Amino acid sequence: MKIKFILYIIVGIFVIWSMDSININGIFKKNKIYQARLFYFFLTISIIYLVTNFIYDFYFSLK
Repeated sequence: MKIKFILYIIVGIFVIWSMDSININGIFKKNKIYQARLFYFFLTISIIYLVTNFIYDFYFSLK
């Protein structure tokens, strides 16, 4: 389980770095800053979870 935690941190760094390149301001209405930030947060957490579990399952299915 320790390896999965380390994998979450590594994938989290890459996902946050890659999400930084997306300009999502055009998608949301004006003056909806908190909703946009909350959406961005949930989207980031979801991608981190999905990518980490994919890598973890893929690695152990090869063993």
